[in-house]
Formats: sequence, structure tokens, C-alpha cells
Amino acid sequence: MATNILMPALSPTMEEGKLAKWLVKEGDTVRSGDILAEIETDKATMEFEAVDEGRIGRILVPDGTEGVKVNAPIAVLLDEGESADAVPAPINQDIPAAMKDIGEAVKKEAGVQKADTARTVEAKAEPQKAGVPAPATGERIFASPLARRIAADKGIDLAALAGTGPRGRIVKADVEGARPGIKATPAAIAAPSAGAGIPGIAPLPDARLLYPAGSYQEIPHDSMRKAIAKRLTSAKTLIPHYYLTIDCNLDALMVVREKMNAAASKGKDKVPAYKLSVNDFIVKASAMALMKHPAVNASWTDTAILRHKDADVGVAVALDFGLITPIVFKAQTKGLVQISNEIKELAARAREKKLKPAEYEGGGFSVSNLGMYGIKNFTSIINPPQSCIIAVGAGEERPVVKNGKIEISTVMTVTMSADHRVVDGGTGARFLATLKQFIEEPASMLL
Repeated sequence: MATNILMPALSPTMEEGKLAKWLVKEGDTVRSGDILAEIETDKATMEFEAVDEGRIGRILVPDGTEGVKVNAPIAVLLDEGESADAVPAPINQDIPAAMKDIGEAVKKEAGVQKADTARTVEAKAEPQKAGVPAPATGERIFASPLARRIAADKGIDLAALAGTGPRGRIVKADVEGARPGIKATPAAIAAPSAGAGIPGIAPLPDARLLYPAGSYQEIPHDSMRKAIAKRLTSAKTLIPHYYLTIDCNLDALMVVREKMNAAASKGKDKVPAYKLSVNDFIVKASAMALMKHPAVNASWTDTAILRHKDADVGVAVALDFGLITPIVFKAQTKGLVQISNEIKELAARAREKKLKPAEYEGGGFSVSNLGMYGIKNFTSIINPPQSCIIAVGAGEERPVVKNGKIEISTVMTVTMSADHRVVDGGTGARFLATLKQFIEEPASMLL
């Protein structure tokens, strides 16, 4: 019996993904464990393995399709002796609107194009129906029949919309997000507004309505940018942030770091076995402070606060195409050299989108460091389900008072963003005091 191959959930939080590339074609025989396709989530590209054996009878979702919902049919697997011609698509499954439009585009390409041409001729010869203005240029408009029907009912000019379906076809979602009565002006392109759908928050106007046509370059959102926007908007809106700032003297840490790096063994290529950064010390100090203050190493749920047994510290990594926070698990048990090498390896794989979801989801705390860019201080948005994140600024020479005298020391500003539902102000302050102690007295981390 033919069965559907469904879009897999490659992580607990995955809702949709991009079918980046099929590694099989229709008619191929596959066995359990064979790699069928490459699936791109918001932050990683992963291989999708076959669970059952059989023959690929039909591919429902082509390469490069974005926004494929989890559990949506993407292909049909046939048993021995079955024919693809006798199999309807999909099989007892609901396909999202975008998938229906893809199937429609494949099966009705010629018919729709003829219908579009006929409508264009009719538009020139007959008066347009009330509420739906004719395209000013007479150009053919590619739209699904359902999108056309909704546009006619709402009085929307299809020429004013940018299609998101296959080959730029206007689909149901494009029309549903448009305003009734919209006219065909280049700047008036309907799109979901920031804040739309969030209770109690008025949506912001589409920025394209505020600038003259041709005065900007429009760069479509990729899956990572969409995920970042959704996640951080939710975090900043729903989590009650508060902020605590403290200055840390780095003089002793810099001396220890220099000695440890000088002691690193070198191979035949004369490359040191390790090179510790200030951030490596901060990650280790954070882990040690979390173990002393377990109330900070916690996550909020609707029914309970989860206190984590280990210090799993996320390290924010800036990518050319976004941001990701891989996690150093059980950082309290690891030495500085191990932490340093692990962060470098995680960052390298993050830039190649090779991280597994288990390597960047969860954690109990995060470190975001912009000191290498010369930033003195800043605040970060909490990374759910965590309750705290520290924003680390640059270490710089500043005048400080020691024993009644002004001296020059290397000082670094650290600002912690905390979830007030989990971490009270006094708890957060005590945590930062401990973190400061570990940073200013690195040897204390060994006690």
C-alpha cells in the first residue's frame, strides 16, 4: 500500500522548513536509512533518512520549496508492484495552501495561462466588474483561481500584489493579507505588519508604504531571519526583562591569560595547541557562578520553575546570515582549554549551518560578547527558554581608584538581562557579584 513521506520535525520547536534538495528521484528504490533529501531549518541543514523501504512513486514538493509545514506530505512511497499512476496525491493527508498551489501550478499550468490570456483580452473589450480595477498595462497576472475569487470578493487589484507562490504566482495567503480596495501602485504592496497577531499590540505600518518606489532595495526574508524576528519579538514582548550592570577589572585575568597562552605546546607547524580568549574565561566564570546561584540557572514554565543541574552555557555567534547560540554543555566540568576549543569548533560548524538542533536548543544561560567590535556596553534579549543572558563589552583602559589613588586598569562592563518571573533583583545582583569575583580573581575558579 502506498504511503506518504512526511516533512520531518528535526527539532522540538520546528514548525516548518525548506526542502533544500532531493537526493532521490521518482522511480528510485530506497531502503531504511537511505538519505532522501536535505532539509533546511532556520539554523541548520540536515539529512533526512528513509524509515521504510519501497520505491519513490511521486515527489510532491520540489527542490527549493520553503515554508513546508511539519507532517505535510512531500513524497509518495510505493510498495513493490504498485504504480504511481494509480495513486492520488495526497493520500489521506491535509496539504497546506502553499503545497496545493504547487500541485495546481504543475497540473494546470497550460490551462491557467490560457485563462489569463483570455481575461486580458476581455479586460480590453469589456467594462471591468465593480470593485476590481483592470491592470493598467494589460500584463498577464498569474494567480490561483482561489486567489482570484477572494480578490474579487474583497475588491483587491491583483496587479498590486507580489506573489509568493511558484514562479511568482499569487496565492491565497497573498490576497488574504492585502487590504480591500488596494490600488496598483508600486509602493502599496500588502504584507503582514510587525506586531500583527500579538494581543494588545497595534500592528506597525508596512514600511514600503512610507518610502517612494525605487528608493530602496527589497531583500526577501530567509528562514533564519524569519525565525529570529519571530523568536525575539516573542521574547521581548512576553518576558519581563530587567537589567543589571557591573564593571569587572581584567588586570589579573589578562596576566593569567598571557601566561597560559605562552605555555601552549606547539606542533611541527609551530601552531599553538590552543589560544585562550577573554570570552573563554567569561564562559567558565559564568558556569561556576551558575553553580553557586542555581536560582539563576533556571527556566520558566506555566506550572513550575525548572532549575537545571548543569551549567549549559550558550555562546552567541554572529553569522553573515544571522545569529545562533551554540551551547557548551556542562561547562562547569570543563577546563579553559577544552571550552576554548569547543567554542571554536561549534562556531565553525555554525557558519557552515552544520550544527544539530540539540547543539543550540535549550541551555540555561547565554553569553553575548561584542567587545571585539569595540562596543563598551549594550543589552541583550533573553534567549528562551533561558532566563538570563549577559552582554559583554570591550575591555578598555579606564581610570580607577585604588587605595585612594587614581590608577589605570583594564575594565570590562557586563550587563545582565534577567527574566523577573524567575530571577529576582537581589538574586541577580548576587550572581553578578560572584561572576565579578571569578573574573577578577581567575584562580578562585579552581577552588
